[in-house]
Amino acid sequence: MYESGLMIGHFEPLHLGQMRSILDAAGQAKNLHIVIMAHPSPHPNFNITLQDKARWLQMACANLPFIHIHTTDEIELPLHESFADVSIDMVASNAKLQRLTEALTLPAETVIFVAENHPLADCEAQSDVEKQLIMQVVTTTLQPDFNSYAIARDPVAHWSAIHPQARADYTKTVAIVGGESSGKTTLVHKLANYYGASFAFEMGRIYVGTDLGGSEIGLQYSDYGPIALHHAQAIRDAESVATAPVTIIDTDFVTTQAFCEEYEGRTHPFVAACIDEFRLDHTIMLDNNTPWVADGMRSLGDPDARGRFEQRLVDIFARHNIEPHVIDKPDYDARYKQALLLIDQFIYGKKP
Repeated sequence: MYESGLMIGHFEPLHLGQMRSILDAAGQAKNLHIVIMAHPSPHPNFNITLQDKARWLQMACANLPFIHIHTTDEIELPLHESFADVSIDMVASNAKLQRLTEALTLPAETVIFVAENHPLADCEAQSDVEKQLIMQVVTTTLQPDFNSYAIARDPVAHWSAIHPQARADYTKTVAIVGGESSGKTTLVHKLANYYGASFAFEMGRIYVGTDLGGSEIGLQYSDYGPIALHHAQAIRDAESVATAPVTIIDTDFVTTQAFCEEYEGRTHPFVAACIDEFRLDHTIMLDNNTPWVADGMRSLGDPDARGRFEQRLVDIFARHNIEPHVIDKPDYDARYKQALLLIDQFIYGKKP
Protein backbone atom coordinates (compact mmCIF):
# COMPACT_ATOMS: atom_id res chain seq x y z
CA MET A 1 0.00 0.00 0.00
CA TYR A 2 1.41 3.36 -1.07
CA GLU A 3 0.95 6.41 1.14
CA SER A 4 0.00 8.73 -1.72
CA GLY A 5 -0.95 8.28 -5.36
CA LEU A 6 -1.57 10.57 -8.33
CA MET A 7 -3.73 10.14 -11.44
CA ILE A 8 -3.92 12.68 -14.25
CA GLY A 9 -6.46 12.78 -17.07
CA HIS A 10 -8.99 14.62 -19.18
CA PHE A 11 -12.05 12.63 -18.01
CA GLU A 12 -14.18 13.99 -20.86
CA PRO A 13 -16.50 12.33 -20.49
CA LEU A 14 -16.00 10.42 -17.27
CA HIS A 15 -16.71 6.81 -18.20
CA LEU A 16 -16.96 3.50 -16.41
CA GLY A 17 -13.53 2.33 -17.58
CA GLN A 18 -11.89 5.38 -16.02
CA MET A 19 -13.85 4.84 -12.82
CA ARG A 20 -12.64 1.26 -12.61
CA SER A 21 -9.05 2.43 -13.05
CA ILE A 22 -9.59 5.00 -10.29
CA LEU A 23 -10.91 2.29 -7.96
CA ASP A 24 -7.94 0.08 -8.83
CA ALA A 25 -5.52 2.88 -7.95
CA ALA A 26 -7.48 3.75 -4.80
CA GLY A 27 -7.00 0.17 -3.64
CA GLN A 28 -3.24 0.63 -3.82
CA ALA A 29 -2.87 4.03 -2.14
CA LYS A 30 -4.03 5.42 1.20
CA ASN A 31 -4.74 8.75 -0.49
CA LEU A 32 -5.37 9.17 -4.21
CA HIS A 33 -5.17 12.58 -5.85
CA ILE A 34 -6.91 12.96 -9.21
CA VAL A 35 -5.96 15.94 -11.36
CA ILE A 36 -8.40 16.90 -14.10
CA MET A 37 -7.21 18.88 -17.10
CA ALA A 38 -8.94 20.59 -20.00
CA HIS A 39 -9.42 18.41 -23.06
CA PRO A 40 -7.17 19.55 -25.95
CA SER A 41 -9.86 18.75 -28.53
CA PRO A 42 -13.29 19.09 -26.87
CA HIS A 43 -16.35 17.74 -28.65
CA PRO A 44 -18.07 20.64 -30.49
CA ASN A 45 -21.58 19.50 -29.53
CA PHE A 46 -21.02 19.61 -25.78
CA ASN A 47 -19.88 22.56 -23.68
CA ILE A 48 -17.98 20.84 -20.87
CA THR A 49 -16.04 22.84 -18.27
CA LEU A 50 -13.40 21.80 -15.77
CA GLN A 51 -15.99 22.46 -13.08
CA ASP A 52 -18.41 20.04 -14.77
CA LYS A 53 -15.79 17.31 -14.72
CA ALA A 54 -14.85 18.07 -11.12
CA ARG A 55 -18.52 17.76 -10.15
CA TRP A 56 -18.82 14.37 -11.86
CA LEU A 57 -15.85 12.97 -9.98
CA GLN A 58 -16.76 14.66 -6.70
CA MET A 59 -20.23 13.11 -6.85
CA ALA A 60 -18.97 9.72 -7.99
CA CYS A 61 -16.40 9.64 -5.17
CA ALA A 62 -18.47 11.43 -2.52
CA ASN A 63 -18.38 8.42 -0.19
CA LEU A 64 -14.72 7.64 -0.82
CA PRO A 65 -12.96 10.25 1.38
CA PHE A 66 -9.49 8.99 0.47
CA ILE A 67 -9.96 10.23 -3.12
CA HIS A 68 -9.19 13.93 -3.63
CA ILE A 69 -10.22 15.84 -6.77
CA HIS A 70 -8.26 18.74 -8.26
CA THR A 71 -8.40 20.75 -11.50
CA THR A 72 -5.82 22.63 -13.51
CA ASP A 73 -5.94 24.59 -16.74
CA GLU A 74 -2.20 25.22 -16.72
CA ILE A 75 -0.94 21.72 -17.44
CA GLU A 76 -1.72 19.98 -20.72
CA LEU A 77 -1.38 16.40 -21.88
CA PRO A 78 -1.41 15.47 -25.57
CA LEU A 79 -4.31 13.43 -26.92
CA HIS A 80 -3.46 10.09 -28.53
CA GLU A 81 -5.69 7.56 -30.24
CA SER A 82 -2.94 5.02 -29.66
CA PHE A 83 0.20 4.97 -27.52
CA ALA A 84 2.10 3.03 -30.18
CA ASP A 85 4.12 5.95 -31.50
CA VAL A 86 4.12 8.18 -28.42
CA SER A 87 7.44 9.49 -27.16
CA ILE A 88 7.82 11.05 -23.71
CA ASP A 89 9.56 14.35 -23.10
CA MET A 90 11.05 13.57 -19.70
CA VAL A 91 12.13 17.14 -18.97
CA ALA A 92 8.65 18.51 -19.64
CA SER A 93 6.97 15.62 -17.78
CA ASN A 94 9.10 16.12 -14.70
CA ALA A 95 8.45 19.85 -14.76
CA LYS A 96 4.69 19.23 -14.80
CA LEU A 97 4.91 16.66 -12.02
CA GLN A 98 7.04 19.00 -9.94
CA ARG A 99 4.50 21.79 -10.32
CA LEU A 100 1.68 19.45 -9.28
CA THR A 101 3.67 18.15 -6.33
CA GLU A 102 4.26 21.67 -5.07
CA ALA A 103 0.75 22.95 -5.78
CA LEU A 104 -0.94 20.00 -4.06
CA THR A 105 1.72 19.61 -1.35
CA LEU A 106 2.10 15.94 -2.20
CA PRO A 107 4.40 13.74 -0.12
CA ALA A 108 7.78 12.99 -1.66
CA GLU A 109 6.94 9.29 -1.93
CA THR A 110 3.84 9.90 -4.09
CA VAL A 111 3.52 7.43 -6.98
CA ILE A 112 1.87 8.08 -10.33
CA PHE A 113 -0.72 5.63 -11.62
CA VAL A 114 -1.02 4.87 -15.34
CA ALA A 115 -2.72 2.16 -17.37
CA GLU A 116 -0.79 -0.96 -18.28
CA ASN A 117 -0.54 0.12 -21.93
CA HIS A 118 0.83 3.58 -21.13
CA PRO A 119 4.36 4.27 -22.46
CA LEU A 120 5.55 4.85 -18.89
CA ALA A 121 4.53 1.31 -18.06
CA ASP A 122 6.45 -0.26 -20.93
CA CYS A 123 8.66 -2.96 -19.47
CA GLU A 124 11.63 -2.34 -21.77
CA ALA A 125 11.67 1.41 -21.24
CA GLN A 126 10.72 1.47 -17.58
CA SER A 127 14.23 0.91 -16.28
CA ASP A 128 15.36 4.03 -18.12
CA VAL A 129 12.26 5.99 -17.27
CA GLU A 130 12.54 5.28 -13.57
CA LYS A 131 16.03 6.76 -13.59
CA GLN A 132 14.65 10.00 -14.96
CA LEU A 133 11.04 10.38 -13.79
CA ILE A 134 10.66 12.02 -10.39
CA MET A 135 7.77 9.71 -9.43
CA GLN A 136 7.55 5.95 -9.24
CA VAL A 137 5.24 4.51 -11.91
CA VAL A 138 2.52 2.08 -10.80
CA THR A 139 0.05 0.51 -13.22
CA THR A 140 -3.69 -0.04 -13.06
CA THR A 141 -5.40 -2.89 -14.82
CA LEU A 142 -6.14 -2.21 -18.48
CA GLN A 143 -9.83 -1.71 -19.31
CA PRO A 144 -10.08 -3.08 -22.88
CA ASP A 145 -13.85 -2.67 -23.06
CA PHE A 146 -13.55 1.12 -22.81
CA ASN A 147 -11.77 3.20 -25.43
CA SER A 148 -11.41 6.72 -24.01
CA TYR A 149 -10.56 8.19 -27.40
CA ALA A 150 -13.63 6.68 -29.10
CA ILE A 151 -15.93 7.63 -26.22
CA ALA A 152 -14.73 11.24 -26.29
CA ARG A 153 -15.10 11.39 -30.08
CA ASP A 154 -18.68 10.04 -30.10
CA PRO A 155 -20.34 10.10 -26.65
CA VAL A 156 -23.79 9.36 -28.10
CA ALA A 157 -22.63 6.10 -29.68
CA HIS A 158 -21.01 5.11 -26.36
CA TRP A 159 -23.82 6.29 -24.10
CA SER A 160 -23.84 3.15 -21.95
CA ALA A 161 -20.15 3.66 -21.12
CA ILE A 162 -20.62 7.19 -19.77
CA HIS A 163 -20.71 7.36 -15.98
CA PRO A 164 -24.20 8.22 -14.67
CA GLN A 165 -22.86 11.37 -12.99
CA ALA A 166 -21.75 12.72 -16.38
CA ARG A 167 -24.81 11.83 -18.43
CA ALA A 168 -26.74 15.00 -17.58
CA ASP A 169 -24.16 16.98 -19.56
CA TYR A 170 -24.34 14.64 -22.55
CA THR A 171 -28.10 14.38 -23.00
CA LYS A 172 -29.84 16.89 -25.27
CA THR A 173 -33.22 18.37 -24.38
CA VAL A 174 -36.00 18.35 -26.97
CA ALA A 175 -39.10 20.35 -26.08
CA ILE A 176 -42.46 19.47 -27.64
CA VAL A 177 -44.60 22.59 -27.85
CA GLY A 178 -47.83 23.74 -29.42
CA GLY A 179 -51.27 25.05 -28.65
CA GLU A 180 -53.95 23.30 -26.63
CA SER A 181 -55.04 19.89 -27.89
CA SER A 182 -52.18 19.62 -30.38
CA GLY A 183 -51.10 16.21 -29.10
CA LYS A 184 -48.01 17.35 -27.16
CA THR A 185 -48.27 15.13 -24.11
CA THR A 186 -49.14 11.98 -26.06
CA LEU A 187 -46.20 12.60 -28.37
CA VAL A 188 -43.90 13.16 -25.38
CA HIS A 189 -44.78 9.75 -23.95
CA LYS A 190 -44.41 8.03 -27.31
CA LEU A 191 -40.97 9.55 -27.86
CA ALA A 192 -39.83 8.78 -24.31
CA ASN A 193 -40.85 5.15 -24.79
CA TYR A 194 -39.23 4.90 -28.22
CA TYR A 195 -35.84 6.19 -27.06
CA GLY A 196 -36.03 4.90 -23.48
CA ALA A 197 -35.61 8.53 -22.49
CA SER A 198 -36.27 10.51 -19.34
CA PHE A 199 -38.87 13.26 -19.65
CA ALA A 200 -40.23 16.30 -17.82
CA PHE A 201 -43.96 16.83 -17.36
CA GLU A 202 -45.86 19.97 -18.27
CA MET A 203 -45.70 21.91 -14.99
CA GLY A 204 -48.58 24.28 -15.70
CA ARG A 205 -51.10 21.46 -15.68
CA ILE A 206 -49.59 19.89 -12.56
CA TYR A 207 -49.54 23.26 -10.78
CA VAL A 208 -53.24 23.75 -11.48
CA GLY A 209 -53.90 20.42 -9.81
CA THR A 210 -51.62 20.87 -6.80
CA ASP A 211 -52.00 24.60 -6.06
CA LEU A 212 -55.28 25.71 -7.65
CA GLY A 213 -57.61 22.84 -6.82
CA GLY A 214 -57.80 21.41 -10.33
CA SER A 215 -59.30 24.44 -12.08
CA GLU A 216 -57.70 27.45 -13.80
CA ILE A 217 -60.37 29.74 -12.33
CA GLY A 218 -57.90 30.81 -9.64
CA LEU A 219 -54.94 31.23 -12.00
CA GLN A 220 -53.38 34.70 -11.89
CA TYR A 221 -50.27 36.61 -12.92
CA SER A 222 -48.32 35.72 -9.76
CA ASP A 223 -48.62 31.99 -10.56
CA TYR A 224 -46.54 32.06 -13.73
CA GLY A 225 -43.23 32.56 -11.91
CA PRO A 226 -43.68 29.46 -9.71
CA ILE A 227 -44.85 27.45 -12.72
CA ALA A 228 -41.66 28.36 -14.60
CA LEU A 229 -39.53 27.65 -11.53
CA HIS A 230 -41.11 24.21 -11.06
CA HIS A 231 -40.61 23.50 -14.75
CA ALA A 232 -36.93 24.41 -14.54
CA GLN A 233 -36.51 21.99 -11.65
CA ALA A 234 -38.43 19.27 -13.49
CA ILE A 235 -36.10 19.65 -16.48
CA ARG A 236 -33.05 19.53 -14.23
CA ASP A 237 -34.39 16.41 -12.52
CA ALA A 238 -35.04 14.69 -15.85
CA GLU A 239 -31.53 15.50 -17.09
CA SER A 240 -29.92 14.34 -13.84
CA VAL A 241 -31.32 10.83 -14.34
CA ALA A 242 -30.97 10.84 -18.14
CA THR A 243 -31.39 7.37 -19.55
CA ALA A 244 -30.67 8.29 -23.18
CA PRO A 245 -28.81 10.89 -25.25
CA VAL A 246 -32.16 12.70 -25.59
CA THR A 247 -34.39 14.02 -22.79
CA ILE A 248 -37.96 14.93 -23.76
CA ILE A 249 -39.60 18.06 -22.33
CA ASP A 250 -43.40 18.55 -22.33
CA THR A 251 -43.90 22.23 -23.31
CA ASP A 252 -41.38 24.96 -22.50
CA PHE A 253 -41.01 28.40 -20.94
CA VAL A 254 -42.13 30.06 -24.18
CA THR A 255 -45.46 28.28 -23.85
CA THR A 256 -45.79 29.47 -20.24
CA GLN A 257 -45.09 33.02 -21.39
CA ALA A 258 -47.64 32.70 -24.19
CA PHE A 259 -50.36 31.67 -21.73
CA CYS A 260 -49.40 34.54 -19.44
CA GLU A 261 -49.70 37.05 -22.27
CA GLU A 262 -52.93 35.45 -23.47
CA TYR A 263 -54.68 35.44 -20.09
CA GLU A 264 -52.99 38.31 -18.24
CA GLY A 265 -52.27 40.66 -21.13
CA ARG A 266 -48.64 41.21 -20.18
CA THR A 267 -45.22 39.59 -20.30
CA HIS A 268 -43.76 38.03 -17.18
CA PRO A 269 -40.11 39.10 -16.71
CA PHE A 270 -39.13 36.03 -14.67
CA VAL A 271 -40.53 33.68 -17.31
CA ALA A 272 -38.67 35.70 -19.96
CA ALA A 273 -35.46 35.24 -17.97
CA CYS A 274 -36.12 31.49 -17.77
CA ILE A 275 -36.48 31.30 -21.55
CA ASP A 276 -32.99 32.75 -21.95
CA GLU A 277 -31.28 31.20 -18.94
CA PHE A 278 -32.59 27.63 -19.19
CA ARG A 279 -32.06 27.28 -22.91
CA LEU A 280 -33.32 24.01 -24.33
CA ASP A 281 -31.30 22.34 -27.08
CA HIS A 282 -34.08 21.74 -29.62
CA THR A 283 -37.73 22.68 -29.94
CA ILE A 284 -40.34 20.83 -31.99
CA MET A 285 -43.49 22.88 -32.52
CA LEU A 286 -46.72 21.12 -33.44
CA ASP A 287 -49.09 22.99 -35.72
CA ASN A 288 -52.49 23.64 -34.14
CA ASN A 289 -54.37 21.81 -36.90
CA THR A 290 -55.52 18.70 -35.02
CA PRO A 291 -59.07 18.23 -33.63
CA TRP A 292 -59.68 20.19 -30.44
CA VAL A 293 -60.69 18.00 -27.51
CA ALA A 294 -62.11 19.51 -24.31
CA ASP A 295 -60.63 18.08 -21.11
CA GLY A 296 -62.02 20.47 -18.53
CA MET A 297 -58.92 22.69 -18.48
CA ARG A 298 -58.61 23.86 -22.08
CA SER A 299 -60.25 27.11 -23.13
CA LEU A 300 -58.73 28.09 -26.49
CA GLY A 301 -60.78 25.82 -28.71
CA ASP A 302 -62.27 28.00 -31.43
CA PRO A 303 -60.25 28.48 -34.63
CA ASP A 304 -59.55 32.16 -33.98
CA ALA A 305 -58.23 31.50 -30.47
CA ARG A 306 -56.08 28.60 -31.64
CA GLY A 307 -54.62 30.64 -34.47
CA ARG A 308 -53.99 33.60 -32.19
CA PHE A 309 -52.19 31.46 -29.62
CA GLU A 310 -50.06 29.77 -32.25
CA GLN A 311 -48.99 33.16 -33.61
CA ARG A 312 -48.20 34.27 -30.08
CA LEU A 313 -45.85 31.31 -29.71
CA VAL A 314 -44.15 32.17 -33.00
CA ASP A 315 -43.71 35.79 -31.91
CA ILE A 316 -42.16 34.86 -28.55
CA PHE A 317 -39.80 32.39 -30.19
CA ALA A 318 -38.65 35.14 -32.55
CA ARG A 319 -38.28 37.55 -29.62
CA HIS A 320 -35.81 35.17 -27.97
CA ASN A 321 -34.03 34.06 -31.15
CA ILE A 322 -35.33 30.50 -30.99
CA GLU A 323 -36.03 28.67 -34.23
CA PRO A 324 -38.41 25.77 -33.61
CA HIS A 325 -38.73 22.87 -36.01
CA VAL A 326 -42.36 22.90 -37.13
CA ILE A 327 -44.38 19.74 -37.73
CA ASP A 328 -47.55 20.63 -39.62
CA LYS A 329 -48.93 17.20 -40.48
CA PRO A 330 -52.45 16.85 -39.01
CA ASP A 331 -52.20 13.08 -38.66
CA TYR A 332 -50.95 12.03 -35.22
CA ASP A 333 -48.92 9.06 -36.42
CA ALA A 334 -47.33 11.16 -39.16
CA ARG A 335 -46.35 13.72 -36.50
CA TYR A 336 -44.77 11.00 -34.40
CA LYS A 337 -42.73 9.66 -37.32
CA GLN A 338 -41.61 13.14 -38.32
CA ALA A 339 -40.49 13.83 -34.73
CA LEU A 340 -38.47 10.61 -34.80
CA LEU A 341 -36.73 11.70 -37.99
CA LEU A 342 -35.87 15.08 -36.47
CA ILE A 343 -34.49 13.63 -33.22
CA ASP A 344 -32.55 10.95 -35.08
CA GLN A 345 -30.96 13.71 -37.12
CA PHE A 346 -30.36 16.25 -34.30
CA ILE A 347 -29.23 13.93 -31.54
CA TYR A 348 -28.11 10.67 -33.09
CA GLY A 349 -26.52 12.09 -36.22
CA LYS A 350 -28.48 9.90 -38.59
CA LYS A 351 -28.92 11.10 -42.13
CA PRO A 352 -32.51 11.94 -43.13
